[in-house]
Amino acid sequence: MKKTLLLLIILTISLCKKAYAQTSNIDSQNKEITLQKIWNGTFSSDRMNALNSMNGDFYSLLNRDNQGNTTVDKYSYATLEKVETIVNSKDLSKIRYFQTYSFNNDETKIILGLNFKKIYRRSYKGTFYAYDVASKKISLIGEDIQEPIFSPDNKKVAYAKDNNLFIKDFSKNTVTQITKDGEKNSIINGITDWVYEEEFAFVRAFEWSNNSKYLAFLRFDESEVPTFSMDIVGKDLYPNQQVFKYPKAGEKNADVTLHMYSVSSKNSKKISLGNYEYIPRIKWSNNNNVLVATTLNRHQNDLKLHKVNALNNSSSLLLKETDKAYIDITDNLTFLADNSFIWTSEKDGFNHIYHYDFNGKLINQITNGKWEVTNYYGFNDKKKTIYYQSVENGSINRGVYSIGLNGENKKLLSNKKGQNSASFSTNLNYFINTFSSSEIPPIYSLYNAEGKMLKIIKDNAALKEELADYKMSPKEFSTININGNDLNMWMIKPMDFDENKKYPMLLFQYSGPGSQQVANRWNGANDYWHNMLAQKGMIVVCVDGRGTGFKGAYFKKSTYLNLVKYETEDQIAAAKKLAERSYIDKDNIGIWGWSFGGHMSTNSLLKGSDIFTTAIAVAPVTSWRFYDTVYTERFLRTPQENPAGYDDNSPVNYADKLQGNYLLVHGTGDDNVHVQNSYRMINSLIEANKQFDMFIVPDRTHGIYKGKNTRLNLYTKMTNFVEEHLINN
Repeated sequence: MKKTLLLLIILTISLCKKAYAQTSNIDSQNKEITLQKIWNGTFSSDRMNALNSMNGDFYSLLNRDNQGNTTVDKYSYATLEKVETIVNSKDLSKIRYFQTYSFNNDETKIILGLNFKKIYRRSYKGTFYAYDVASKKISLIGEDIQEPIFSPDNKKVAYAKDNNLFIKDFSKNTVTQITKDGEKNSIINGITDWVYEEEFAFVRAFEWSNNSKYLAFLRFDESEVPTFSMDIVGKDLYPNQQVFKYPKAGEKNADVTLHMYSVSSKNSKKISLGNYEYIPRIKWSNNNNVLVATTLNRHQNDLKLHKVNALNNSSSLLLKETDKAYIDITDNLTFLADNSFIWTSEKDGFNHIYHYDFNGKLINQITNGKWEVTNYYGFNDKKKTIYYQSVENGSINRGVYSIGLNGENKKLLSNKKGQNSASFSTNLNYFINTFSSSEIPPIYSLYNAEGKMLKIIKDNAALKEELADYKMSPKEFSTININGNDLNMWMIKPMDFDENKKYPMLLFQYSGPGSQQVANRWNGANDYWHNMLAQKGMIVVCVDGRGTGFKGAYFKKSTYLNLVKYETEDQIAAAKKLAERSYIDKDNIGIWGWSFGGHMSTNSLLKGSDIFTTAIAVAPVTSWRFYDTVYTERFLRTPQENPAGYDDNSPVNYADKLQGNYLLVHGTGDDNVHVQNSYRMINSLIEANKQFDMFIVPDRTHGIYKGKNTRLNLYTKMTNFVEEHLINN
């Protein structure tokens, strides 16, 4: 009896202490998250400047000194200490500052860039100078030019201007124009068109051979591509019109051809690559005269690597890969000293690393397992070791690994859980690891190639300490079984959560093919907004449904030819299953998303009106017929081949199903998902006599961020909408 009484007293004291600790913790977290704090940078983490790995055990950073001068400084990986200042703008006679820099191969020269004018997401033109490190002399390359790059022999720089290609020879102080047919909205030489830049993620479409004798480049004939135009209101009396070529699904793409320019003969030759629709990559092998060009058919399920001989302009097949659905394009092709090459592929159902000889014969599959390689970092020839990132420790985590070229001696080099990414030195002796989790802000640490942590560079301890005073709820990770699949999920609850109460719920998702929102990583701006909503008494949930990434090709490609159908079904089913929980108010459930996620939230509200009462759609696609060829046809083929795949799940075709509260947001300057999508949706809703809210933002692009208070204003609108229709309903 006494023993039992003593245990009860101890248990009571323990529970009291625990309750007191929880109460104290809540009391200490008394600061509220506000939209002003989210968008004025209060919660921004301290980040490292983007470093540039140099030859040897060194890296460089672009810095600004106390006098406002721009510098390129050299650092040691081993010590993280500055070794020297390579260039300082105060020593330059022709410019007062610069914004970018890039080295030539032996780091004796630097290209400095300034006065940039943005074109699209990745492209810009600017003024560029060449700087000689030894003599400290600077010379102009050109103004309003694009993508200048040194030849490997350091004597020349190739660049693009006004849709043509040029070579400046510093040894002779001459400029040679190597193409002359460039014309806006017609012919582009050496620079990608809009759809290649957006969907194949590159801008510079020309490459020097290793011996500097040849320049391979792509030529885009977009003269027959349909034109899209947007009025830019601006601040002038009359709007300006932005006019550009944009191939929508099923329409004409640019005719893209590969050309080889000989520096000695000053002639270009067109290279025949057989039948194809796209040339998404070109890369020189370690043979000075052999370029490897990648081609894809229009369905993007037949990929070929071609060996192109610059001596006679012939081509031969190196590798062919096919897929029942589609093949993603990466930058992982890497040639080794013997010209064998590293290649990544999903051909066994998961993305893995393969080794081929230069005849296209498989030597071995290096990584293997029911998990995905998510990044390839490089190959150390001396150690015969490959470095990569994968999800071996769970699809919501990322780890950095090493493995032998023979597929043996695999080793985890980073933290086991959370997000780890590596920035390796050029010689692969060191890497700077960026680690974060949902609970730990980014930590930047120096590691050696064996995985030994040498030094913490930045730890964001001050941010973590600052956030301890705020009402921050943790993300609770779990899985939920929906339509026969265990889907990754996180949930954010109010800090004073009481399971005996009922809470409105907001689902957040993106859901696009290969994407991921449920990840064990540090907060972004939306996470703070979700926490702000939680402190107002809401539960916020995110579920990654079918079609999302990092769980194998079958899961990702299960939505092929029926884009958004299964994704929408999963969100509706998830909402219904969560609504069965006692603490969820089944009559107050909303969903929101941006871009693809905006399409999803619209579909979910219309098709799931029996569970969703409210939706916010920001910059949504409302019919895949309005979106570009490369992205859309990758997942749906063309509208001519698959009309049902386009129309059955496009909300413009069933606006009459709207029953709940709908907020539609779009920027009129969106060159990616055109405001046409929202205008058509608005017309469909009007024709169906449906009431809705809309927020049209003049001139803003897809991200809706440019201009004073743009994001603050947008999120204020969204917060008010959520409060009115879900929290205070």
